[in-house]
Amino acid sequence: MWYDKILFLFKNKELRKKLLFIIFLFVVFRIAANIPIPGIGLDELRKFFAQNQVFGLLNLFSGGALSNFSIVLLGLGPYITATIIFQLLTMIFPALEKLYKEEGEAGRQKFNQYARLATIPLAIFEGYGMLTLFQRQGIIAPLDPLTLLSSILTIAAGAMFLMWLGEIISEQGMGNGISLLIFAGIVANLPSNIFQTFVTWDPSKIPSYILFFVLSVAIIAGVVLITEARRNIPVSYAKRVRGMKMYGGVSTYLPLNVNPAGVIPIIFALSILLFPGMLAGFLGGVPGFVGAIANATASFFNNVWVHGVLYFLLVILFTYFYTAVTFDPKTISENLQKMGGFIPGVRPGKSTTDFLKHILNRVLFTGAISLGLIAVLPSIVAGMTGVTGFTFLIGGTSLLIVVSVVLDTLRQINAQLQMREYETF
Repeated sequence: MWYDKILFLFKNKELRKKLLFIIFLFVVFRIAANIPIPGIGLDELRKFFAQNQVFGLLNLFSGGALSNFSIVLLGLGPYITATIIFQLLTMIFPALEKLYKEEGEAGRQKFNQYARLATIPLAIFEGYGMLTLFQRQGIIAPLDPLTLLSSILTIAAGAMFLMWLGEIISEQGMGNGISLLIFAGIVANLPSNIFQTFVTWDPSKIPSYILFFVLSVAIIAGVVLITEARRNIPVSYAKRVRGMKMYGGVSTYLPLNVNPAGVIPIIFALSILLFPGMLAGFLGGVPGFVGAIANATASFFNNVWVHGVLYFLLVILFTYFYTAVTFDPKTISENLQKMGGFIPGVRPGKSTTDFLKHILNRVLFTGAISLGLIAVLPSIVAGMTGVTGFTFLIGGTSLLIVVSVVLDTLRQINAQLQMREYETF
């Protein structure tokens, strides 16, 4: 039973130490999110984030670090952006694609190192842009050169610190560190959301509350279904005789997830969608033609319908893109052929590759459309019911990330438990 696994998790010394260490790092993250940058006033910040959709969403993901103007106000945004850039570059530069796809774990580590190095200039640029934007909006007072430089360096150091925390969590083997930190930032707002709901309680809205939670449960069930659904492709291995022993002759299957990209398309789509709004806000104070274009762009992207349609399309696009980068039917076909495996009724080689592409396109279409619909449905539910207290449920992005991260983490924890539960002789 599930409670037996929980008991074993805490009874096993190694797993208990890993779990407590991860919880300690979450506490460190929350403390850092509440340490403000020296020399910066906080009077108008919270009002600004409450009124601005783009920055309000960024503030949600950072667990309030942005509205506190903390040392980790950028969150994991620079690292995610750097990863997106290098994933795109694999489609342009064959050497980079070979490094990521063909050189195994060592190649991926080198690839990730490049993304880490690119995070530093991106964090400096975004930190400068954020400070400049807030000064032009009159949210913070003009900064002298020394304070500006120290603030930029502090912001960049905070972004690198969070990236480092994410890497340490990933090393524990109990979930993806980057995803878990984003999850922690979202869930950190849950107590205040519950408190706000009780403070603003209106008995006349009880039917709306009931409808909201029923639809939320249905959406969560849909997220779980899409995340866990898979298409099993049968694989057989030919019998081989080596010396006096016979190998192979077994049948298994190749699991193909309906959503092979997981939560990554959501994060990528969000990063791209928020960028024009941030850039427009940065250039909005410039006089003349540039400022007018920037203000028009900001109003365009702040439109609810535009945001929803673009978000839906970007989720679909990045689902296909990320799957194309990480899942190569040709490589899988070659590996199957090398190990003496084949799909019943399909010739090895090119025929297997074409078959896998066909199945992948059919499965991926269903997964991408479902993922896009689930991403925009919570916002529709919020508009229908008028319930705006639970931000983590209303934001489709937040909901998808929370559910997907929980499922992935539980899967990895279960794998750790199975490794240690085998029978001994």
